[in-house]
Amino acid sequence: MGRLFGTDGVRGIANSELTAELAYKLGQAGAYVLTAETKHTPKILVGMDTRISGDMLEASLVAGLCSVGAEVVCLGIVPTPAVAYLTRHYNADAGVVISASHNPYEFNGIKFFNNKGYKLSDALEERIEAIILDNSEKIELPTGEKIGRKIEIDSSLDEYINFIKSTISGDLKGLKVAIDCANGASYQAAPITFFELGADVCVINNEPDGININKNCGSTHIEQLQKFVVESGADVGLAFDGDADRVLAVDENGNLVDGDQIMAIIGLELKKQGKLANNTIVATVMSNLGFDIMAKREGINIVKTKVGDRYVLENMLENGHILGGEQSGHIIFLEHNTTGDGILTGTHLLSVMKSSGKKLSELASIMQVLPQVLMNARVSNQNKEKYLEDEVICKMCNELEEEFKDEGRVLIRPSGTEPLVRVMIEGKDKDYIAKRAIELVKVIEERLG
Repeated sequence: MGRLFGTDGVRGIANSELTAELAYKLGQAGAYVLTAETKHTPKILVGMDTRISGDMLEASLVAGLCSVGAEVVCLGIVPTPAVAYLTRHYNADAGVVISASHNPYEFNGIKFFNNKGYKLSDALEERIEAIILDNSEKIELPTGEKIGRKIEIDSSLDEYINFIKSTISGDLKGLKVAIDCANGASYQAAPITFFELGADVCVINNEPDGININKNCGSTHIEQLQKFVVESGADVGLAFDGDADRVLAVDENGNLVDGDQIMAIIGLELKKQGKLANNTIVATVMSNLGFDIMAKREGINIVKTKVGDRYVLENMLENGHILGGEQSGHIIFLEHNTTGDGILTGTHLLSVMKSSGKKLSELASIMQVLPQVLMNARVSNQNKEKYLEDEVICKMCNELEEEFKDEGRVLIRPSGTEPLVRVMIEGKDKDYIAKRAIELVKVIEERLG
């Protein structure tokens, strides 16, 4: 965790923590750091989700980027992974996304991609922070004809959709797909992609108004889609988060199919085709024990990282793996894109359904999901990293670990974006582990609140 940057960019309540002034400074410092070596006028792409604060932050960010001489290409409302792809496609020097992903509408965020479409290293983020907070480097501001300008293009969404369609062979004819767009960045891209691939598409939550993004919908509130899938008689449902870098699925019976199960289904298909590099899937410590059991039975290696897609991606790049992700549905296909991509993931899941002729419930049954309880302990922001130093919390965690040994596990970790400590307990009896999780949350809140 940096001084400004969290696990996924700079994030906070718009106009309070993430101000127009900070967006301007991030534009200046980010453009300076990412284009310092270029000998040409730098080209930087900017995309955003549907939050009401997006216009304000875009205006400030673009002003900062132009003030250091960059040509800014405004993409409008597009999924986060579209910015990562288009940065490479347009040979841009960097990409910037204005989004707070799955967070409520009052939050917003700014994250950068380098010219290869990857999120920034800790070292680059720290350099940007030092320029803003410490004036560690002086940015020379151009004048006259060297000041940057803004351009807008209308074709970016079509180019991203065409890219997604090109990653599978064949079409999705014969499948009825229900989509929950979370009133977010996928509201145009997702329905168009699946319609053009030949699926019968029905959509909910695709009317963003600036304040309804993620509100009781999308991948963080799957219940609405579960009901819609059953009522509409769909073969499958796909729920995106606000910036569409993740997706969760729902089978034809209305049951959740999470990121672990999606990776299991697609990983096994890639293995069957001889395309699963190193016979390995990269997951995080949050992945369900059932995922490990499935992998052992099917002869697949599972590598575990810390929670956060950046750590999954780091491991994939270091070791040449092509499939990795999180239980939350943030899944990376390195063969195709450089970050989690919900629409890409959904397309490949549907492609497996089409080619196998199997229902999603049958495909998902390859992995048994052990009961898992996730709860949040609300703590003060300055204390959320101190849980490891507290003797009472550590003692309780050790006792729980011993109690659930071989048949479950306990994991606590600070949120990267909110003043929370997340508690996860896994075991065979859901009611009992929920009771124990409530006890642990209460202790954490008492000690760190």
